[in-house]
Amino acid sequence: MAKGVNKLSEEEIELVRKSSLLVGKTLAEVARMITPGVTTGALDRMAEEYIRDNGGIPGFKGLYGCPSTLLISVNEQVVHGLPGDRALKDGDVASVDCGVLMNEFYGDSAYTFQVGEVAPEVRTLLSVTKECLALGIEQAVANQRTGDIGYAIQHHAEAHGYGIVRELVGHGVGRKLHEAPEVPNYGRRGHGVRLNEGMVIAIEPMVNMGVKEVSQLDDGWTVVSRDSKPSAHFEHTVAVRAGKAEVLSTFSYIEDVLKERGMAVA
Repeated sequence: MAKGVNKLSEEEIELVRKSSLLVGKTLAEVARMITPGVTTGALDRMAEEYIRDNGGIPGFKGLYGCPSTLLISVNEQVVHGLPGDRALKDGDVASVDCGVLMNEFYGDSAYTFQVGEVAPEVRTLLSVTKECLALGIEQAVANQRTGDIGYAIQHHAEAHGYGIVRELVGHGVGRKLHEAPEVPNYGRRGHGVRLNEGMVIAIEPMVNMGVKEVSQLDDGWTVVSRDSKPSAHFEHTVAVRAGKAEVLSTFSYIEDVLKERGMAVA
């Protein structure tokens, strides 16, 4: 196994699953609230209260100096958008990234929400990005390599004319939110770190409608697409297995709420 890469026991994987399921339930509460007019700060305050009420600790808040429970990235913002007074508008898309620490183990997941009526080409971007995630997860099996995951994601995104962000990557998950190995969303088949059963990784394609290049805003956090076109981001925490990857996080709670509300699902 590559140096520094942790392999988790079955008991530890179950603890990651519990944290990851609380992330999914928290994002489902976001799905209940998200609507034109709601502020990103209001979503953040709700999420912190919900996580703490359910026995968890916000995984992002305080980590690397992060001031918030959620990272909410709207439209051309790719990731790491800071919640605040911004009110979401009809036609926006908002990537909501959330982490939970519980029982000494982290969970991590992200979902890009449609706010009101979204342009058809943006809906397609979200659908393709979600497909990229599924294709990456298919490669997260023992004896494959991180390059196999990256290749699957990159190939699908670029086949649709989209840009794959290079500067930000997936990662191992365990007692730390960010562990080895890095899991890029681009790569070559048969290259990169070899995957072994029991490794737990976060796979998180970040796909831009236009160019792949990004910039960071002066707040030191928010990453935006260089051409200001929309971006999408979906993330699951996954256990590497011998036959088929095991997804420890879930979108089912989120999408059940969206369907109840008659809202669009990517």
